[in-house]
Amino acid sequence: MSATLDDYRWLVSEAAQPWLDGVTKDFGESVTPGLLQQLRKDLSTDRAHLIVEQVELRRRAREKFSLADRMFFTRKGLEQATDEILANYKAARFQTLGVLDLCCGIGGDLIAQAQRCHTLGVDRDPIIVVLAAANVSALGSCAFGHHVKDADAQMCWQTGGEWHCDPDRRVDDLRTTRLDSFDPPQEFLDRFLKHNSSAAIKLAPATEVPPHWWDACEREWLGSRGECRQQVAWFGSLARHPGQHAATVVAADGNARTVVGTFSEPVPVAEQLGRYVYEPHAAVLAANLTGALCREHNLAAVSAGIGYLTGDRLISDAALAAFEVREVLPFDRKQLRAWCREHAIGRLEIKKRGVTVDPRQLRAEIVAAGDNEATLILTPVEGRVRALVASRI
Repeated sequence: MSATLDDYRWLVSEAAQPWLDGVTKDFGESVTPGLLQQLRKDLSTDRAHLIVEQVELRRRAREKFSLADRMFFTRKGLEQATDEILANYKAARFQTLGVLDLCCGIGGDLIAQAQRCHTLGVDRDPIIVVLAAANVSALGSCAFGHHVKDADAQMCWQTGGEWHCDPDRRVDDLRTTRLDSFDPPQEFLDRFLKHNSSAAIKLAPATEVPPHWWDACEREWLGSRGECRQQVAWFGSLARHPGQHAATVVAADGNARTVVGTFSEPVPVAEQLGRYVYEPHAAVLAANLTGALCREHNLAAVSAGIGYLTGDRLISDAALAAFEVREVLPFDRKQLRAWCREHAIGRLEIKKRGVTVDPRQLRAEIVAAGDNEATLILTPVEGRVRALVASRI
């Protein structure tokens, strides 16, 4: 497909709306060769493909955006966009009435910012700018001014104000976690920080930051929908905990749970397995804040170097998944198969740490006929691999 900028301008205009509505109404989410053939009777090949692609991308985007059916995407733009749950959380941390959003993409963060303050989004891809402007106009607040322009982030020098940047983390279409390979690069980010110290820089969860950032910024790992989605380096007045790590889990309703602590705080090891086993959220693990959670809740690791924690008290915390241990069995397939048959376990969740095993293959080998369910946690306990039969709470 070789759609032009004019084709994308048409896509976001009222002229394309009947086609988008018609495809959704007549074909639902089924993209068939017959659909394209029918569209080509009235549209160019490129515009027919754009309509079909948008229907597919809007379906995929519903996981990230509640109003996805009113938005416009590219495949790469959707993959890199901050979902609305995290975008709203991030936007609430900005303190002024104006935010500059560099490398704004299709507008995931920009939409949330535009609902709270005046915004200027910048991206050097003119097609992305067209889509971002349409998305912000459709979903942003009318109470504040917002504008999206086609420009290179490195040309957007200004003094004062708060800014957000989502550098491109793809090099030759391959993802990278190296800050010096981002676009714009670290050198530009450092120069911009000297002029505008209040900033939020979106990074990959695994990105390491340079030593001169360690004390200057708060590094926060953000989780939603069960996974760690991004890391944000907060600078200047936006940094609530300079020099420290934070892990924030944001629920679907917007409620956020934040764990703050020192990098790699020691994790105690339990003398014996407790009644409950806990799995820290992926954002906590990425931030190396397991030790901070142990200190807060008086927990200890099941084994040294293993992410599972244990204790005898039931804890309700969005940063922890809780499991009640029912039995401790040897990691033996025959015994596990017999246990599943005896207890009619037809639905089995398998989790593992420190064990080399394919959960899907193991499940197929041991699951039985029945309506009961259980969670099987495979992990070293006191030096030997055990199968912890548990119930997810």
